[in-house]
Amino acid sequence: MRLETLHSDDPRDVLRALRGAVLGAGPAIAFGLPIEGVDAAGHPVTSEAPAGTAVVVTTSGSSGVPKSVVLSRSALTSSALSTAARIGEGAWLLALPASYVAGLQVLVRSLVQGHEPAILSGRFTAEAFAAAALGMASSVGGERVPSYTSLVPAQLATLLDAAPHDRAVAEALRSFEAILIGGQALPAALAARADDFGARVVRTYGSSETAGGCVYDGVPLDGVRVREVDGELQLGGPTLADGYLGNPELTAQVFVEDAGVRWYRTGDAGGFEGGIVSVTGRRDNVIISGGINVSLDRVEAAVHSVPGLERAVVVGISDERWGEASAIVVGTAGIDATALLEAARAAVAEAVGPQARPRQLEVVSPLPMLSSGKPDRRALRALFAQ
Repeated sequence: MRLETLHSDDPRDVLRALRGAVLGAGPAIAFGLPIEGVDAAGHPVTSEAPAGTAVVVTTSGSSGVPKSVVLSRSALTSSALSTAARIGEGAWLLALPASYVAGLQVLVRSLVQGHEPAILSGRFTAEAFAAAALGMASSVGGERVPSYTSLVPAQLATLLDAAPHDRAVAEALRSFEAILIGGQALPAALAARADDFGARVVRTYGSSETAGGCVYDGVPLDGVRVREVDGELQLGGPTLADGYLGNPELTAQVFVEDAGVRWYRTGDAGGFEGGIVSVTGRRDNVIISGGINVSLDRVEAAVHSVPGLERAVVVGISDERWGEASAIVVGTAGIDATALLEAARAAVAEAVGPQARPRQLEVVSPLPMLSSGKPDRRALRALFAQ
């Protein structure tokens, strides 16, 4: 079917295009990709997409080369309906980029549920979020309409920092029936702060290849299948993407079929026991330090347990003695770096092992961020490489 590139980042333009792509007769929409030529990975991009395609989204590329993910109308609407079945229906506030899958799904859920989404325009700030949240219509025909939104951890942290001093922000946090948090792991300390303010946070797990979050608070959405193969989490069900545009080799490598069931190889380490999904980190986010494999995700989780380091980022760096080591990066100046590093090393030694202790702590202000709200780890690694 015909594929058109949408070059606008304006959420209203995205919403208009989605009405046809998801609810109408098309065309399919590609976000930020040239229709003719090659994509960021060097793979051919054409003006045609598989039948049933609604959108083609580009992964964030935070740890690798961006890929063009083909999502069907069926996958997007299945995700939206499963979300409504789990947390309820209502009105949604878009506070994420509309061209990323988490933001895209806010708009799809709004279309499927028949509610016009509220849109936070411009730069994300606590004040702008509060104004948008508190300005949402609260009732239709005299009946209250529950409200929902989706954020990344960094945005939640921004709101929690402002809430003690800004009554409107605190009220906005409490106004949502559920706040979906995804994009990266939610530190336990940040979740506890949200709970203290009465914010109803739901941890989500998923990716562009699963049409967004498909596991909520460890429990798969209806219809979603989960299995663990050789330590890797694999997902199946109606929300899976069709594959990667113009890249059949990668599609065959990542989307595998077993006994007639199609599975997505997430690349994440974890398990599935008692109906609960646990994720321990990326299988490829590992360094070899002194001949020992060290998961940087586990190191970062331990670092986040240290007060003052809840937003720290851990990256791998070269080390003359051990080959590789880890470094902590924070975006806040004026800290006692020596004391925080020692506290972090102690926390990591206890949680992961002494061989995983970070070597150094650096302040990089501001932290480089992707437009999705995630830390730009590649940019940070490049800084250390220099």
